[in-house]
Amino acid sequence: MTNSSGLLANQTDTSPLIIAEISSNHNQDLERACTLIRAAGDAGATAVKFQLFELESLFAPEVLMASPSHRDRKSWELPRHFIPTLSEEAHSRGMLFGCTPFDLNAADFLEPYVDFFKIASYELLWHDLIARCGASGKPVILSTGMASESEVASAVECLRESGCSDIALLHCVSSYPAPREDTNLKSILTLRNLFNVPSGWSDHTHDPSVVLRAISRWGASIIELHFDLDGEGFEAGAGHCWLPEELRLLTENLIEQAQLDGNGVKLPATSELPDVPWRADPSDGLRPLLHLRASLE
Repeated sequence: MTNSSGLLANQTDTSPLIIAEISSNHNQDLERACTLIRAAGDAGATAVKFQLFELESLFAPEVLMASPSHRDRKSWELPRHFIPTLSEEAHSRGMLFGCTPFDLNAADFLEPYVDFFKIASYELLWHDLIARCGASGKPVILSTGMASESEVASAVECLRESGCSDIALLHCVSSYPAPREDTNLKSILTLRNLFNVPSGWSDHTHDPSVVLRAISRWGASIIELHFDLDGEGFEAGAGHCWLPEELRLLTENLIEQAQLDGNGVKLPATSELPDVPWRADPSDGLRPLLHLRASLE
C-alpha cells in the first residue's frame, strides 16, 4: 500500500496530481474497470478514483418512488467486491487509488484499500461522513461545488477536529458539463489562502484551456477529470468525460509547459552564447566587445 503521509501537501503546480475519476463508467464490468485504470495510467493520470454507493443509501425514499430516472441509477453502482482488485490494479501500475464513499459503511469498507478519500460536493454538508473519513488517518480531498465559504470552513473544521492533517480542497462547478463562464477559477487561490491547504480544480467543462489555466495561473496542484474509455460509460452522455487520447494530449501539454520553467538561474541560454561577445562594449557603446574586436584585426 502506498504511504499516504503528506500525499496531498507534496503536490506542486508544476507537477499536479492528475486524478482520473472513473465514476460509474465501469458499467459494472470488472474487466472494463481495470481497463479504465490501465488506460488512465497510459494517458498520464497519476491517480484513479471510483465512487462507492448504494442507491437506497444515496437518495431519500420519496425521490426513488417519484423518479424513474433516479431508480435507473441502480445499474450505476460499483459492486463492492470489485474494490480489492481495483486497488491492486492501480497500485501495480504505480498509481494512487481513491474512492468517494456516500455512506458511513462505505467509508469503513474502503479504508484498507484507498490511498485517499474524496468527499463529493453533494455530501459537503454531511459532517458525519466527513468526520468518518477524516478519522481514518488517510488524506481527504473535498470538492466544494455549490458551497459558500462558510460551508467550506465548517467542513474543513470538521476534518481537522476528526484528526485529519492531510486535506485538499477542489474548486468545482457542479453542473454537467459546466459552462466556461461559470468556472471562476480564481476561487482556487481563494481556497488555498483561506484554509492554508493545497487546492485544485475538479473539472466538468471538458475544456483543456480551462484546466491549463487552473494550473498555470491559479496554481491548481490537483486536477480531477471525469474519465471514460470509449464514450460508452454510463455517465459519458452528459458530455463532461475525457477520453484516453484527450487526457494524453493534456498531460503531454503539461509536461511540455513544465519543461519551459527551467531552473530559474539567470544566465545566458545555450542558444545565446554565440551572441554574448557581440554585445555593446561599455567603454564606447559599440559592438562587439573589445576582446572580440581584437581577434578580428
